[in-house]
Amino acid sequence: MKSVLIAAAVGLIVSILMTPVAIKTFRRQGFGQEIRDDGPESHLSKKGTPTMGGTVIVLATVVGYFVAHLFLVGQAGRGVTTTGLLLLFLLVGLGVVGFLDDYLKIRHRRSLGLNKTAKLVGQTVVGLGFAVLALVEFGGRPPVASTAISFVRDIAPLALPAVLFLVFALLFISGFSNAVNLTDGLDGLAAGCSAMVFGAYVVISFWQFGHDCASGVVAGCYTVRDPLDVTLVAAAAMGACLGFLWWNTSPARIFMGDTGSLALGGLMAGIAVVTRTELLLVVLGGLFVAVTLSVAIQIAFFKATRRRVFRMAPLHHHFELAGWAENTVIVRFWLVTGMAVAFGIGAFYADWLSLTGL
Repeated sequence: MKSVLIAAAVGLIVSILMTPVAIKTFRRQGFGQEIRDDGPESHLSKKGTPTMGGTVIVLATVVGYFVAHLFLVGQAGRGVTTTGLLLLFLLVGLGVVGFLDDYLKIRHRRSLGLNKTAKLVGQTVVGLGFAVLALVEFGGRPPVASTAISFVRDIAPLALPAVLFLVFALLFISGFSNAVNLTDGLDGLAAGCSAMVFGAYVVISFWQFGHDCASGVVAGCYTVRDPLDVTLVAAAAMGACLGFLWWNTSPARIFMGDTGSLALGGLMAGIAVVTRTELLLVVLGGLFVAVTLSVAIQIAFFKATRRRVFRMAPLHHHFELAGWAENTVIVRFWLVTGMAVAFGIGAFYADWLSLTGL
């Protein structure tokens, strides 16, 4: 438990201390955010706010994970694991894709960075690389991931052939990566919601660690790889998001940019894959799903009828144009995420109770 607290604390401290350094550095380099011309007019005042703050979130998560491991040295089976390294690979890899996108926006002084093809290729390389490695057996140990679709644990009848699982994992990772990216449109919205989802996974993965089938096959145990290491990654990411939120809350002094949003969304999906809770993430991250659906519905309906369902998509902009103050939208969306997280953890625990007969 001590190592989990250390991962969260280090992630928080590194993020909260390094973000002001990033603000000064990026401002000095002229790394300011470009604002969409077709967005809410109230956002035009945010133009020039330093962006690419996601670099700090990624750094703080990685540092938090490795520092926590310093306190596990010498403990049997508690070294750095394949699972932890794969999750960090996903985080850093998608962070690099987002960084390139942010950099091109700044360099060309426009709100669009990488074109759709380049971004898709980058996400595919990283996401597919993670999925393939997650199915490989290292050192005679079982793969990190299972080819079965899961809710709170694997659903055996929904086991997929390896090739189909790779396609599913790629779509799942890219989908949540882009979902957090779409949600990152108001000060502190994506960072606050992400912190809550990672907090949920701290609880879930630590519970799996305490009820791991590897330590004894009992009713309700979980067949997962390295659950404690997953907890450390989730705790470090949670702390990093909270530390960044200190500076990102309205009025934001820095934005996470695609560097942070693509990385955080991908990491959420990666954690869901290795904890065998893929469909549960749809519940925990319900707000991200709703925001993404609002964009899909808006585009599809407009193409079919030339009319709009929402005043503006993504969903948070619809409520802004409906007259809600930005802070009102943010806090209410945080509340929605909090309720989704509570419901998701409740469903996870209820499954365990049903299997143990308690």
